[in-house]
Amino acid sequence: MGLVVCISLQVSFLSPPFAYSIFYLKGIAPDIPLTDIYRGIVPFVLIQILITVLCIVFPGLCLWLPRVLSH
Repeated sequence: MGLVVCISLQVSFLSPPFAYSIFYLKGIAPDIPLTDIYRGIVPFVLIQILITVLCIVFPGLCLWLPRVLSH
């Protein structure tokens, strides 16, 4: 459950209306148009949404690495 919450928070940092990461990037690179930044984050948001769905549908994916490392 915690991993799904963390991934959802990452999606919220990259997608409007809040998009804290986008506004931070715009602040340090003011010469890049905001539309280019929005177009650039689309693949990352889609990947994070896919990972969130996979973690919900297959919770064993989230628990695989801790299970391997505990042995």
